[in-house]
Amino acid sequence: MKPVLFDYWRSSASYRVRIALNLLGVDYETATVDLLKREHLDEAHLSRNPQGLVPALEIDGQMLTQSLAIIEYLNETRSGTLMPGTALERARVHSLSYIIAMEIHPVCNLSIVADVMERTGGDDAVHSGWMQKYIRKGLVAFEARLDDGMSGQFCHGDAPSLADICLVPQLYNATRWGAEIADLSRINAIAENCAALEPFAAAHPDRIGAPG
Repeated sequence: MKPVLFDYWRSSASYRVRIALNLLGVDYETATVDLLKREHLDEAHLSRNPQGLVPALEIDGQMLTQSLAIIEYLNETRSGTLMPGTALERARVHSLSYIIAMEIHPVCNLSIVADVMERTGGDDAVHSGWMQKYIRKGLVAFEARLDDGMSGQFCHGDAPSLADICLVPQLYNATRWGAEIADLSRINAIAENCAALEPFAAAHPDRIGAPG
């Protein structure tokens, strides 16, 4: 049976896994979990992931959750090249990936920000300002981290890695929320290189489209 990815088109975590599946050449099917309809809180999805989050990937007789864990499993079991060879290089790629997945993403998660807005009485302008501030703050740090001589056409060397897989969806969110990123030259150059690759292009939310 083909792997089944339970995802939502605008979920950046799901976007990461779509990129990884494409880069590794894994043929899979998609099952939409519509977050706007709160399908992630239905019993059916909670049985896949008790956190009520996407993505979840049914593969090899298992149900995997958490995007970075899924990607690393795929890389290890599908003879991938998404992580470099040495411990120091892997630490660097993890460090870059975690800036996004563990620092930017949690404070910009829509459910978290919605709760903050409700508790503080913030309006749409406050909401947008929050997203712009924290997305930019994290990406500025990411840009600085690239200035160590170990980047190439991509975040680490000249082949896509976990770091690029995390970066591209975050840049989609940055554009969506109007965060200022034009001055982040290394990031923008890497984004252009990624966009030229079909595995990245095919995973883009605009290619997936909103659920009908």
